[in-house]
Amino acid sequence: MSKARLVITAVLVEGRSQSQVARDYAVSQGWISRLIKQYTLEGDAAFQPRSRRPRTSPRRLPQDTIDLIVELRYTLSSKGPTPDPTPSPGTCTTTTDCTSPGPRSAATSTPPAWSNPAPKNARSRPTSASPPHNAGERWQADFTHWRLAGGTDIEILCWLDDCSRLALSVTAHRRVTGPLVVEQFTKAIAQHAIPYSTLTDNGMVFTTRLAGGKVGRNGFEAELHRHGIHQINSPQPPHHLRKSRTLPPSPQKWLTSQPRANTLAALQTQLNAFAAEYNHRRPHRSLLHRATPAVIYTSRPKADPATRIDTHNRVRADRVDQAGAGHPARQRTSSPHRHRTPPPPNPRPNPRPGP
Repeated sequence: MSKARLVITAVLVEGRSQSQVARDYAVSQGWISRLIKQYTLEGDAAFQPRSRRPRTSPRRLPQDTIDLIVELRYTLSSKGPTPDPTPSPGTCTTTTDCTSPGPRSAATSTPPAWSNPAPKNARSRPTSASPPHNAGERWQADFTHWRLAGGTDIEILCWLDDCSRLALSVTAHRRVTGPLVVEQFTKAIAQHAIPYSTLTDNGMVFTTRLAGGKVGRNGFEAELHRHGIHQINSPQPPHHLRKSRTLPPSPQKWLTSQPRANTLAALQTQLNAFAAEYNHRRPHRSLLHRATPAVIYTSRPKADPATRIDTHNRVRADRVDQAGAGHPARQRTSSPHRHRTPPPPNPRPNPRPGP
């Protein structure tokens, strides 16, 4: 029996006072008065759970705006990428006047839960621990798998600029091999510029440093060494390094919403359409003013192997004895040596054991 039914029984059947019942059941007397009033008007319906939702909400968006957000989110979800109703700068995705002030960003990005077509377990985008400041400062590479309509397994190789999130190259292959990695990397360099560094996992197509010292550099490592590019590797994929988000999940989302290709050429056509949409028309939520990756890439300064971005203060520590003899510890910050006072002698040295 619910507490509400017990309270009603104690007041109306047993004839106890509301104050006494309030003390016995640890409830407020005002709640008992409202409950008795509801029971008098509605009968047993007063015992049913009621919604606590307010009748009015001053901050609630107009229903027309909510309908527009829902329509945009469903439209963008059908295209594959994460549903984000913010239109690209200078474009309009609906018949609504783009010059009129729209809802705030939080309202458009987070509509009511009942109208959100995104999956319940969708995770928020990962944050970047050390994002590059210049375009070309770090290129990432990784590949993912996809199946054609006939069941043939295809591998999609993606090159991504870490600063601007620009998709430098998205290509489909039967198998991603070392020569293919070198070929696509060379084409990306010819189209854009030589990057300062690359970030990949420890796959044999990217590095042979875990081959037990039995082989030398592979083709990709030799190409990086020839251009003077700094190579970064990790046992985990790049998107697990907490440095930035990589591209491979996005082509899969795009391809899922498209008719499944029958041939490798048809798949490459779909990937080219994805790259054009992703780079030039789709606003990126992690970029400044939600600009497109192409805008950020062309506006940011370019880093190359000759650019030094690893400048830092160096600390040199030397041994000094208790009397301060020897060279003291020195701190060097691109200036003359700055000496540091040696530590004072121990006032209570440990006694040596006797013979």
